[in-house]
Amino acid sequence: MLLLGIDLGTSSIKVSVVDAQTQQCLASVSYPETEREILTRQPGWAEQDPRQWWLDARQAILKAHATQRYNPQDIGAIGIAYQMHGLVVVDKDHQPLRDAIIWCDSRAVPYGEAALHTIGAEYCQSHLLNSLGNFTAAKLAWVKEHEPETYARIDKIMLPGDFLALQLTGETTTSISALSEGIFWDFERHALSEEVFDFFGFDKSLIPPVHDVFAPHGYVREMVAEELGLRAGIPVTYKAGDQPNNALSLNVLRPGEVAATAGTSGVIYAVTDQLFVDAQSRVNPFAHVNHTREQQRLGVLLCINGTGSMNRWAKQTVAHELTYPEANERAAAIAPGAAGLLCLPFGNGVERMLANQPVGAHFQGLDLNLHGAAHMLRAAQEGVAFAFRYGLDLMREGGLHPTVVKAGHTNMFLSEVFTQAFVNSTGLAVELYQTDGSMGAALGAGIGAGVYTTPDEAFRHMQPLRTVRPDVNSAVYEGVYQQWKAQLLLHLDQATVPSLLLDSAAR
Repeated sequence: MLLLGIDLGTSSIKVSVVDAQTQQCLASVSYPETEREILTRQPGWAEQDPRQWWLDARQAILKAHATQRYNPQDIGAIGIAYQMHGLVVVDKDHQPLRDAIIWCDSRAVPYGEAALHTIGAEYCQSHLLNSLGNFTAAKLAWVKEHEPETYARIDKIMLPGDFLALQLTGETTTSISALSEGIFWDFERHALSEEVFDFFGFDKSLIPPVHDVFAPHGYVREMVAEELGLRAGIPVTYKAGDQPNNALSLNVLRPGEVAATAGTSGVIYAVTDQLFVDAQSRVNPFAHVNHTREQQRLGVLLCINGTGSMNRWAKQTVAHELTYPEANERAAAIAPGAAGLLCLPFGNGVERMLANQPVGAHFQGLDLNLHGAAHMLRAAQEGVAFAFRYGLDLMREGGLHPTVVKAGHTNMFLSEVFTQAFVNSTGLAVELYQTDGSMGAALGAGIGAGVYTTPDEAFRHMQPLRTVRPDVNSAVYEGVYQQWKAQLLLHLDQATVPSLLLDSAAR
């Protein structure tokens, strides 16, 4: 039996086909070849057309079939991973009513803050485990106020992966894990949050039926099966946000285990069995893929928006003629610290770990007689690593103390410069694995279909490619990090002052 995994990313769709018995990946492809754009109609906005996701997913599946490394008729279950916190709204005919408001969109922050103020911070921390910020519930509130005609036509709201499953099966479903990432779920009552729905005036009928993460979420329709060369009736047996799914793909399921990813955004994701709360909601706990009422498993998520997006911008701006491996080689030729050039990589929307302050991206200390493209490439990658260190220290303040991080050997972890900067600035060893989100989604489908009796069985063949540990440059990186942090705090102060002046003027 074969398993099909679909990973709906911000820049592309990735598809993998895995042999259920051996857990070996038979084919893995991405579509499109170039990064899919984010629509930014106003500063702080970020949207994508959900119909384009489906077109790309279809092309990715057909592209995987074209490798001729397997028989598509042997695929027996499908799993879906997706970019978290987005909002898709559809009418009674399951047609999207507007472009999706995606994860890095900042417009809904005031709505989340208003809900936090009225519902109460203490209540939100104990029941929702987070403030509402600019998560999915707040984005829906923005649509309700600014696009009332659209809101009135909404039959169901969903996250990006739910929309892909809808296209495959014709059915709408959700899960506790998905509802928690949208800040719709009350952990204390184990139910939809009465307070959130009452405050925003949402009707609970907008929420699709709730299924377990590892469970049938519908069956592939005949006309879709014919188009994609699949058997009709294949179940979609797994659906999860990209970061819980990344943790699953690394077999990070138990308290104390930690996963990391450095794609368009960067994430550290630590599993705990405690109701973790950060008073300022800079890091956020959500229901992990294996969370149940009887056995709590939360994923504490630190997200950095400006990760791969910063690396991409630097390469395209100063080294557009180079491939990513070539750009990494240029960066590696520069000594740690980039000769005093520092990069704050916060240019992809407001950062939650920075209290949603608009810091932006900056290069500090640029010397026109010293620094060139290679310095900027290295500074950008080191700046991303320092952002991870800053966020990790927030998690340590909350009592989480990881010693080893697991990561897929993909995206920025393909760069030796970034990987060494990460381990030397955080002090953590990193185990690198040959896996990614689409492979994790495929194995998740196997768990949901009952092919594996336990998640551990799905990963019994998985071994790390290598382990990267801090080296002699740790002290150098500590000094550079402290300089970087001082610059960040300076910019945070500058970002806070205008907002305080605005508040004063309003009063």
